[in-house]
Amino acid sequence: ADLSNAYLRYARLNEANLTGADLSNAYLRYASLYEANLNGANLSGADLSNAYLGSADLTGADLDYADLTGADLTGADLTGADLTIVFWNDTICPDGTNSNDNGNTCENNL
Repeated sequence: ADLSNAYLRYARLNEANLTGADLSNAYLRYASLYEANLNGANLSGADLSNAYLGSADLTGADLDYADLTGADLTGADLTGADLTIVFWNDTICPDGTNSNDNGNTCENNL
């Protein structure tokens, strides 16, 4: 699915199958993506500020330049995800800790 540059603020995409979807530069502030399948999705440049990604499958997803400020990733799987440049600020990491307490990153708390 090509959802690049899509405006999806407050979208409810719980349990959605977005495998391999192009969500590059999408506006997903406050979106709920609980248990969503984002395996291999392109989320580069996406604004995921305050999004809920609890238990989401982000295996192999491209999160380069994604903004995860205030996002909740509790239980999310980021195995093999591209986290080259991610904006972590007050982000709840997959292990439940806060990025602010982990050197402003979740990369060691996946």
